[in-house]
Amino acid sequence: MSFLRVAESSDFPIHNLPFGVFSTASDPNHRIGVAIGDQILDLSVVKHLFTGPVLSTNQHIFTQPTLNSFMSLGRDAWKEARADLQRLLSANEPTLRDNKDLRKGAFVSQDSAIMHLPAEIGDYTDFYSSRQHATNIGIMFRGKDNALMPNWLHLPVGYHGRASSVIVSGTNVRRPQGQMKPDDAKPPVFGACKLLDFELEMGFFVGPGNALGEPIPVSQAHEHIFGMVLMNDWSARDIQKWEYVPLGPFLGKSFGTTISPWVITMEALIPFTVPNPLQNMYWTMKQQLAHHTVNGCNVRPGDLLASGTISGSSPESFGSMLEMSWKGTKPIDLGSGHQRKFLQDGDEVIMTGFCQGNGYRIGFGECAGKVLPAFQK
Repeated sequence: MSFLRVAESSDFPIHNLPFGVFSTASDPNHRIGVAIGDQILDLSVVKHLFTGPVLSTNQHIFTQPTLNSFMSLGRDAWKEARADLQRLLSANEPTLRDNKDLRKGAFVSQDSAIMHLPAEIGDYTDFYSSRQHATNIGIMFRGKDNALMPNWLHLPVGYHGRASSVIVSGTNVRRPQGQMKPDDAKPPVFGACKLLDFELEMGFFVGPGNALGEPIPVSQAHEHIFGMVLMNDWSARDIQKWEYVPLGPFLGKSFGTTISPWVITMEALIPFTVPNPLQNMYWTMKQQLAHHTVNGCNVRPGDLLASGTISGSSPESFGSMLEMSWKGTKPIDLGSGHQRKFLQDGDEVIMTGFCQGNGYRIGFGECAGKVLPAFQK
């Protein structure tokens, strides 16, 4: 238990302690913090309290504007930081609890904080690892007998995404424009996307990377995974449908990918570990990372890898409007007389998630974004 008051329904009890990057109106410098209840512990203020064998000589990493350097230190540093933080925030530890001046400078209300991307993302890769989602999409576009492509059960299918348009929760997303072919009998047209969609995904950040030419084996992949975030990989279905053959998604996906600001460490998620750590997933994070590097591709600290849309077997567990409306043939009832097939301007998508423990939860916070109209001069 922490000396700070934390509601049982909070996403961020002392069992969680996720890392993020924030600033405030009074101090615009980006700095690393840890969420605890409705507060943020500013690690740049308390960096001198990390005195373990790894972090005592690396206290400077907590003055960095991103988590990349901390991610690069590896599991020993991450576990040491977690142990130190749980001790410093515990109810029976006086270091912070009884030092009013230190506490005043070290804690910031989450309500007054501005959240930023947790890392400088050098590369972003999106997989396609939910069997039910892949099956649903295959049925829509190729028929039930040819739903899964021949390679799908043999390797984690993925593509290289656009890191520059990964954005933090709360950032608005502008409706993309591009070329589409709504009528197969007529030439393609250019305009604003009409079939804008969300995709419910999970992402994970790479910690220590690997040397070019040296794969990461599945047995060691966990040592390279820092933590997880919620993700909405916005999709322009009409643009994507016309462009994706033969090289895969491009403009239909690269206009925006939203992630939650707090990175939930794998240590915090250990109590909820099962053989396949994501419900409704066929390929695991460790398999995705190992496959990504099996050809010798090097990954680096702060790289972002994503699950692909996660869908279950029933309509209420589908992870996209494309599936929920079954390619626009079934309106989605939002209540109060409102319906949608795809997203309209002004719609806001808010995703949340948590793992429920005994008397506490490990939450991911929010992954949110609002749709703005297409750009006009």
